[in-house]
Amino acid sequence: MLLALFLMLAAAGCGGGETSDGPETDVNLIEENPANKGTEITVGSKNFNEQFILGEIYAQALEAAGFAVSKRLDLGSEQIALRALESGEIDAYPEYASTALTSFFGNPAEAVPADAQQAFEESRSDFEQRGLVVFPPTPFSSANAVGLLTERADDLGVSSVSDLEGASEELTLSGSPECRRRADCLVGLRENYGLEFSQFVPVEIGRRYEVLDKGEADLSILFTTDPQLFVSDEYVILEDDRDVLPAGNVIFVVREQTVEAAGPDFSEVVESVQGELSLEVMQKLNARVEVDGQTPAAAARTYLKEFGYIR
Repeated sequence: MLLALFLMLAAAGCGGGETSDGPETDVNLIEENPANKGTEITVGSKNFNEQFILGEIYAQALEAAGFAVSKRLDLGSEQIALRALESGEIDAYPEYASTALTSFFGNPAEAVPADAQQAFEESRSDFEQRGLVVFPPTPFSSANAVGLLTERADDLGVSSVSDLEGASEELTLSGSPECRRRADCLVGLRENYGLEFSQFVPVEIGRRYEVLDKGEADLSILFTTDPQLFVSDEYVILEDDRDVLPAGNVIFVVREQTVEAAGPDFSEVVESVQGELSLEVMQKLNARVEVDGQTPAAAARTYLKEFGYIR
C-alpha cells in the first residue's frame, strides 16, 4: 500500500533519537526493573482513536519498565474518565489541558492559554486539590484549527488566520453545530480576529474534510492532529498567529497514591515516552490507525520501537 510505504519513509526522516542506522536505543531504551513487578497500574483513556493510541503508548512503556499494567481504554467522555480516576477504577489516563481547564475547572474557553506550559501550570493546582498529579505536556497539541484546500489557500494568498482579514466576508466557514457558540471556534474568530464570514455551514465532525472537497465551504474547522494532514498535501491549516485557540497538549493525569507507590521509575518513563510525540508524529500515528488499518496497540508499539523505547 502506498500509504504504508509513505509512512515508512516519513518515519525514517523523523529526528528525536534516530539516526540513519535506526534509533539510538541507548538514549531512550526503557530498562525493566524487577522491583516494579509488585506495583499494579491501570491505564485508562477516553474512547476515540487518538486516545486509544496514547493510552497504549503509556501502558506499554510502563509495562516495559516492569510494572504490572492493565488497561481500560474505553471510558467515554472526560467526565467519565475523571470519575473513574477519582474512584480508583483507573490509576492514570491522558487528558487535554484545554479540556481539563474548561470541563473540570470551569474556565471559559477564551481564558484558556494557548501556551502549553501555562495551561499545564494552571491545571496542576486544581488537580492537586483533588489528589491528582499531572505530568508536563506533550510536544503536540490536539486543537481546533482553521483549514482549507491548499490550492484555495494559494489562490487567496493566506497562511495565517490574520491573512483572512478583508477576505473572510466573501468566504464560507464550516464547523460543528456548537462551533457557533464556542470561543475556540466561530466566536473566537469573530472577537479576536475580527472576522465575519458570508455564511457559517454547520456539519457533523466526520464531514469536516468532505465539505472542502465538495466545495460546500471555503474553510473548515479541522483538528491539528488529523491524519489527513499527514497523508495528503491537499489540505493546509492556517497559523493561529494571535494564539486564540487553546492549548490542546496532553497531560497525563495520575492518582497521587499511584505516583507515590510506583516510585521514580514511573515518572521517568512517563516523561520520557511522550518526548517524541511531535505534531507530525501524532498525525502519523493517527494515520496508521485511521487510514492504514493498524490497531492502536500496534501503532503504539511501532512508535516505541521506532524511537528506541523498546526493542
